[in-house]
Amino acid sequence: MTATSASPAVPHEAPQGGPPAEDRQDPLALDRQVCFALAVASRSVIALYRPLLEPMGITHPQYLVMLALWEESPLSVKQLSGLLQLDPGTLSPLLKRLEAVGYVTRRRDPRDERSLAVGLTPEGEALREQALQVPPAIMERLGMSAEELGLLHRSLTRVIAAAAP
Repeated sequence: MTATSASPAVPHEAPQGGPPAEDRQDPLALDRQVCFALAVASRSVIALYRPLLEPMGITHPQYLVMLALWEESPLSVKQLSGLLQLDPGTLSPLLKRLEAVGYVTRRRDPRDERSLAVGLTPEGEALREQALQVPPAIMERLGMSAEELGLLHRSLTRVIAAAAP
């Protein structure tokens, strides 16, 4: 029988010895891909931050920089780059904009002129008070408890570690 004269397959006919088609799951189905779910979740969650961060005059990537600096300041660009897992070329414009709005300073480290130290200004420190409203607003918008988000965070941290080069 030639390919052109073959009869069309019956839609739900089981292949020889296999389960019916509706019982099989295509490993390449878009909705089964972890990468797709992570990409959509990332875009969706980051979009929730936008209206919360706009009144503070910062973007989500800038918010991540501020979070790191609220934990410890000053930090070198190299330290920030490592914490945020961003290359210095991506980090540098974020820092310039944060400096332009008056939230951070960038100064040469007197012990190592090649190193740039990033610190908070008083305005940057004060912004932390406003930022305290962000996590509960995100939890409420997602409709998830702190425990659920903690579990998700632990799972994502495992994914990040497993995918590290």
